Amino acid sequence: MKVVIFCGGLGTRLREETEFRPKPMVPIGDRPILWHIMKIYAHYGHKDFILCLGYKGEVIKDYFRNYQWNTSDVTLRLGARPQIKYHTAHDEEDWSVTLVDTGQATMTGGRLKRVLHFIEDENFLLTYGDGVINSDINASVDYHLKQKKTITLTAVQPAGRFGDLEISGNTVTAFHEKAEKQSSFINGGFFVVNKRIGDYLSGDACVLEQEPLNRLAAEGQIAAYTHTGFWQCMDTYREQQLLSAMWSGGHAAWKVWQGKD
Repeated sequence: MKVVIFCGGLGTRLREETEFRPKPMVPIGDRPILWHIMKIYAHYGHKDFILCLGYKGEVIKDYFRNYQWNTSDVTLRLGARPQIKYHTAHDEEDWSVTLVDTGQATMTGGRLKRVLHFIEDENFLLTYGDGVINSDINASVDYHLKQKKTITLTAVQPAGRFGDLEISGNTVTAFHEKAEKQSSFINGGFFVVNKRIGDYLSGDACVLEQEPLNRLAAEGQIAAYTHTGFWQCMDTYREQQLLSAMWSGGHAAWKVWQGKD
């Protein structure tokens, strides 16, 4: 099943990094978050990717064009007939990556509409280039096929950001540190989508999360696959540092794959 990843946004809340590169190329450890996302999907057998490029898309193109060179030990034979010998194999050799310039100012719905013609199957996977998860992707696919909706979204419970107060009258009677999980579910940004989504998408100004999803919800065409495990987005520099610390400390809950990193 093909995997569409939104990679074209400005990432304004992560300006410390995105002034120089697109948000999906901001690193967790020594690899961009985009690589981590793709590794999650590849672990479940989904290795055919379509990347919707926009802001600084050339950085992502250069990354994949030079992937073998940058991840391998090499021997160069110089001279009139130069040769390159790669000494290192990697787990990504069977990936297929389609890089599509979907426009600098195009919104998410418009980006998706621009790449639908690359998808032959009835259903596909969709996500953003700024979040990681340890959800079973194939279980969400199976759930989607059983529900027969246009979209199945993975509903997650993010970590609580603030502590809770218990108040009696005007007196604080208890103080609780940050909750491990907030009580309500939110859209985790990992979708299984039927191609009939195209009927809900208009032009480049179309924002997927606004009119299309609201219409689909009103029509009962969105299923929720609940995930109570790990999920974390990377909207801010603090969240980037959090994910990097988890990775370097060997506590990356989203690392569902095995093998050399």
